[in-house]
Order: sequence, then structure tokens, then C-alpha cells
Amino acid sequence: MTVAAVCAELGYSGDMDASQISWPQRYSPQRAPVHVVNALTLSSSPARVWAKLIGAAGWPQFYANASNVVIEGGARELFAGAHFTWRTFGVNLKTQVIEFQPCERIAWLATSPGVEAYHAWLIRPLPDGCQVITEETQYGLAARAARVLFPHRMEQWHQRWLEGLAKAAAS
Repeated sequence: MTVAAVCAELGYSGDMDASQISWPQRYSPQRAPVHVVNALTLSSSPARVWAKLIGAAGWPQFYANASNVVIEGGARELFAGAHFTWRTFGVNLKTQVIEFQPCERIAWLATSPGVEAYHAWLIRPLPDGCQVITEETQYGLAARAARVLFPHRMEQWHQRWLEGLAKAAAS
């Protein structure tokens, strides 16, 4: 079955009226000391973008800041409630998928000593592709220190992630 068929079967309507991120209260941008937002318009369909985004084991192929991605049970794709470990920004993270709405949104909570991060992705359909928005909030001493020492590093890397996602979804 194609990703588009799976998305349709799971109720993807292409209607993003409720497109705001469902932030857990602790991680809301208004409360978090670190908050970044990136967005990019892609020429690929939401289904193609979704397939690349949930294919976490393949992230290192198009996002150089991701490595050692291991999804529980040996899966190659993320799923609702999935636990996975990975390395990014020089930090090993334990991560759990919190929100999972096929072809529309995914969010995960990632933790490591000194860092708690909530990272969300939205996919908004457009007539000739989609817009992808990614937002992340962070707590912790390491998160705050990185923000001071490297003030725009996370935005720059997230933009590279979006650009890599665009290329991967287009191929």
C-alpha cells in the first residue's frame, strides 16, 4: 500500500484548520527558555514528505546532524508512541513520539542529561506541494548554555533538515 493510501485510510483529510501544535503545558513556547521555529515550502506532496519524516532510520542520509538513530523493535519508521534513541548536536537523546497524525503532524519528547526538548512538525497541504513547519522548545542547563554559546545554531541546523527533507521527498 502506498503512503498516500495509508494516509487516506488513517483519515488524512488535507484540512489543517487545527494546525497549531498541541504543546504540552510544560513545553509551550511562552514558558520555555529556548524556542525555535523554521518553515519551508516544498514541491512534494504531504504523503511523500511524511514518508521521509517518519523514516527516522534514514534521517542521516539527508540530515548531517542526525546519527545513530535506533527505533525500538528494529523498526525503520516512527509510529505513535515509538521510542527511539539518536544523536544530534553532539548529544545522545532518548526520545518518544507523543503526537502522531499521519501526513499532518508528529511531535516527540527528547531527553538527555541537561536537555529536555519537545520537537513538533506540521505538514500543511498546498495546491502544488506543502509547507512544513518545525518548532522546538527546550529546557535544561545544557540547552541554555548552547543557546548562549551558539545563538543561531539550532535554527540553522533545522533549516538544513528542512532543506534535506525537501530534496529527499522530491527524489
